Amino acid sequence: MARREESEQETEGPPPPTTLGVGMVGYAFMGAAHSQGWRTAGHVFDLPVRPALAAICGRDRAAVEAAAERHGWAAAETDWRALIARDDVQLVDICTPGDSHAEIAIAALEAGKHVLCEKPLANTVAEAEAMAEAAERAAARGQVAIVGFNYRKVPALTYARTMIEEGRLGALRHVRATYLQDWLVDPASPLTWRLDRERAGSGALGDLGAHIVDLAQYLAGEPLVGVSAVSETFVRERPVLAGAAAGLSGAADGTARGAVTVDDATLFTGRLASGALASFEATRMAAGRKNALRLEINGELGSIAFDLERLNELSFHDHTEPATRAGFRRILVTEPQHPYLEAWWPPGHGLGYEHTFVHQARDVVRTIVEGRPPVPSFADGLQVQRVLAAVEESAAKNSVHTPVPF
Repeated sequence: MARREESEQETEGPPPPTTLGVGMVGYAFMGAAHSQGWRTAGHVFDLPVRPALAAICGRDRAAVEAAAERHGWAAAETDWRALIARDDVQLVDICTPGDSHAEIAIAALEAGKHVLCEKPLANTVAEAEAMAEAAERAAARGQVAIVGFNYRKVPALTYARTMIEEGRLGALRHVRATYLQDWLVDPASPLTWRLDRERAGSGALGDLGAHIVDLAQYLAGEPLVGVSAVSETFVRERPVLAGAAAGLSGAADGTARGAVTVDDATLFTGRLASGALASFEATRMAAGRKNALRLEINGELGSIAFDLERLNELSFHDHTEPATRAGFRRILVTEPQHPYLEAWWPPGHGLGYEHTFVHQARDVVRTIVEGRPPVPSFADGLQVQRVLAAVEESAAKNSVHTPVPF
């Protein structure tokens, strides 16, 4: 018996890990949001392992150390390569401008790390393709690569996807999506990195349009196959930024001015693979609109509408009901049977923007531990990038219809 117990002990491996060490590159607006998600997920959800905030990285030593202290990170780095090399980091979370996504993500995957990368996946289709190929190679080694389309994690939108999958709308006819902000209405707003094509890739199109393109394809369950677009840069020069941006804005540096090299607004129409028609509007010049993301999907059997400013609600119309009592009705998505809500508050106690990042962290952890396919994957991010590229091509060619490869 003693020999048998000794043999069993010899074949037992090390105990499974109880934490997932996260290293994050970037510490500004998205860094703060992701930090909140990682810090909170293990306290709310029953996770197989708990996220551990191992290290945060940024180029400014004083600023990144202050961010580490503020958001609860155990260590600070000033070189993302050093962060990737850390033994206590198993997942690299990329919250930098788009021009560095590909280099950091590919290096992290090649180093054996899991990756979460903010949207849009990259600044170009070529970069996104390289990232998707690296993710595919890493998947064969058991690694996960996920894109941070956080609005998929709004319980109401996740539930809308379920309703559409269940056939509650029947065959889809129309998708309408708008994402409107106003933080650039003032021509004196300074020239932040989001207005520089080299760093951001595009303007309202990549910043806001990426979200609604992803949501349209996610909810419909099918890709866009062609687009026709117009875009405009209304303010072509802005004051040069003094120091770092704070959130979306910052302070101007005297009288120096620089060129805006991205779009202020982009509008386009599209066709889904099934033949359903879609329309999109993304702008950062809509006075009075702070973060107005709205979607409506019409099908042969009904319609669903969503407004981010009322993110705990869906509007649903069942067109199979008699006309005498048919109409849009409000669904309050706060029941414990709704997506993600089993761990939160009693019915009627709504959630907010920050909770999408908590749900994202939950899903990333479970994907890694349970060996699920990553969703949204780098392949999903590549598909969105191809749509954005087709939109830019169409706008540059006087709105000519432009196919989207998929």
